[in-house]
Amino acid sequence: MEMTVQQVATNKIVYPESDGKPMADNTKQLESIVYLYDNLSALFADREDVFVAADLFWYPVEGHPEIRTAPDVMVVFGRPKGHRPSYKQWEEDGIAPQVVFEVLSPSNRPSDLIEKFLFYQQYGVEEYYLYDPDRGILDGWIRKEGALHPIPNPDGWTSPRLGVRFTLEEGQLVAYRPDGERFLTYTELRRRVEEERHRATQAQQDAEQARRRAERLAQRLRELGIDPEEVAG
Repeated sequence: MEMTVQQVATNKIVYPESDGKPMADNTKQLESIVYLYDNLSALFADREDVFVAADLFWYPVEGHPEIRTAPDVMVVFGRPKGHRPSYKQWEEDGIAPQVVFEVLSPSNRPSDLIEKFLFYQQYGVEEYYLYDPDRGILDGWIRKEGALHPIPNPDGWTSPRLGVRFTLEEGQLVAYRPDGERFLTYTELRRRVEEERHRATQAQQDAEQARRRAERLAQRLRELGIDPEEVAG
């Protein structure tokens, strides 16, 4: 018997776009996630083949919506930018996220961390970074010979994929771009924009004042019967 349209729709596999949980459990965790996401997005803004996402479900196996995770931040090389309800790997040329970040919160259980690690190891992540903002600890793993191996000292480590150097400064995660410039928080970036705007405005005001002084001087010379252009020449 042929299946009806209603039956086909009923049997369609659903891949949820959310688990109903918030992105972060507290402001400190959220601040770290946003810090990484914003700066990595900016770093690869000119690369159309690099996709950066935060708290997005990643489904590695077609037909199995129960096999999924949502990295706090992930970077995928070889995939175009663009909005997605989730990252279905079979629709992305089979490319797994190469770099993932997890930011710990007090609610994370050891079993959750083990489960995440095993997931990333099984499904092809090349670099995995785990940051605990409460204790100021950064751990990292890199893929070698088909498995994720610990990075001996992540403090000062440069990611092979990202070209980003990670440090811990007074217990805070600080990252540096390949050109050596430090990742900026939104507040720092906003302050820098305001400072640049202020300098540009001040330069315009200084130029306008100089132009008016020159006009007053030229007018005074004309009143004295002197041609300003001859003086300038």
